Formats: sequence, C-alpha cells, structure tokens
Amino acid sequence: MEIVESSIGEILTRACGYLRTVCSHSAQPYRGCALGNSLCGAGCYVQHNRYVTRGRAWGSFLEVRTGAADSYRRSAARERRWARANRGAFAVYVSSSTEPFQPIEPRLGVTRRLLEAMRDDPPDALVLQTHSHRVTEYLELYRELAARCAFRVHVSIETDREELPGLAPHASRVAQRFEATERLKAAGITTWITVSPLLPIADPERFFAWVRAAADAVVVDHFIGGDGSANGSRTLRTQLPAAIAAIDPEALTLDYRDRMVAVAARHLPGRVGVGCDGFAGRFLR
Repeated sequence: MEIVESSIGEILTRACGYLRTVCSHSAQPYRGCALGNSLCGAGCYVQHNRYVTRGRAWGSFLEVRTGAADSYRRSAARERRWARANRGAFAVYVSSSTEPFQPIEPRLGVTRRLLEAMRDDPPDALVLQTHSHRVTEYLELYRELAARCAFRVHVSIETDREELPGLAPHASRVAQRFEATERLKAAGITTWITVSPLLPIADPERFFAWVRAAADAVVVDHFIGGDGSANGSRTLRTQLPAAIAAIDPEALTLDYRDRMVAVAARHLPGRVGVGCDGFAGRFLR
C-alpha cells in the first residue's frame, strides 16, 4: 500500500452523472482506499474510475488530502451561491469515491477536520457515507452538525453473510456495522443503511428486520445500473460475479433485487429506496 500526502485545490466537486440528483457537491478527504483489497473493494464502483485510479490497482494506493478542511473554508461561500442558484440547495456528499474512515484517519484526522469546517460553515445538507464501523467515533461532532444542517449518515451493509467464499474478508464485519448504526440511531442521528452493491442475503426476513431496528431507512442498489454501466458490464469483469453465482446465481439479476426490495418494504414501509433515487431520498410508496 502506497500512502502519500497530496495537496488539493478544490475539495468540493460539483456533482454530475449518478450523483446529480442526490447532491450538489461531493467531497473526498482521501483519494484511493486502503480497504480496496477487502470484500467491499471487490464490488466498489470507484475501481472503474480511471480518473481516480490513474492506472493503479484498486487497494494499492491512498492519497491523504491534508488540506481538505482549508479548501472547504476557502470555497464554501462561492459554491453555496452556485448550488442555491443552480441546484436549489448546497448539499454535500462525503464521500462518493473513497472511505472517509480510512485506517489512518484516527491518527491524521483529515475527515474529522473537514467535518469540523462544515460544522463551522455548514452546507444546507450533508450526507456522510461509510463502510466502516469507525463512523461512531465522532458522535458529538455529528450532533453539532445535525443542529446546523440536514445531516444524515449512510452505512453500507451489502449482505448478512460474514464471509463470501472466494473473496477477501469484510474490512468491518457485518455485526460491527449493524452495531454502529444502532449507536448512531440511538444518539438521534438520522441513519440509513445502504445495501450497495446488493450481495446474496442468507435470511432476507431477518436481515431487513435488523435493518428496521438499526436504521431510519434503507437503500437497495444492484451493480446493474449502479456501477455506471446500464447492464453492469464493469462489475461483470471483476471477480465479484463468480463469487455471487457460487452462492445464488439469481442474485446477479434485477429480479433478485426486486425480491429483496419487496421484503424490505414489508419491514420499512415508505422508507425503502432503490438505486440512485434511494440515495436521493426518493422512497417507494
């Protein structure tokens, strides 16, 4: 793993493509991901982004953007004016292309300082997306953010299986992530679970009952469409489909997604989103 510090001119990127209806901006306190060689890395959509990888293997590099907080402070007022004029609201997504809670985050605090800058000069809305149980380490900061903007946390839990044969282990175990969502919800933080990308679920009824108890809403996202290609062709070139097919070949289809959505809807009526619409908070009725 190559870890380097990098400068960042603009931490706020105006959202386009998949994120355009979700937020006005995204912010990445890191580039690359130290979790890329774990199970979540096998299905991570960012591995297909050549602008991010620049020919490097996903999971082999991490750029630490130590100036992220200062960059936000410099550009927030300008980008707020642009967002309100062009998108209706200044809504920031942290992060769409990296994990905010990298293993090095407790030592360097890049994400923490960025969130503190947002607390001091808040956007209209802020989404914090993570795949790590370490998200609970900044609970008091979240309470301060929630008092100043529309704040919510997304925790990715793509299956109830602690292991998928043929793939590396989870970076954060399923049980750890559920415990993290329970702590967030108990602390009064709006918390959604994102089942993204959807992997084979051993016991759907039990899984979505757990989701109901641990979170305020759920988003189900399949790699078909979710990975940025209409038919999931990017993901089909990775090792993930073979691992899925060995457990349940139907899980490779949108029919499987729709079955899981139906189960989710029984447990969380009115609080289930699908794909991009779900990330934007447009739920099934």
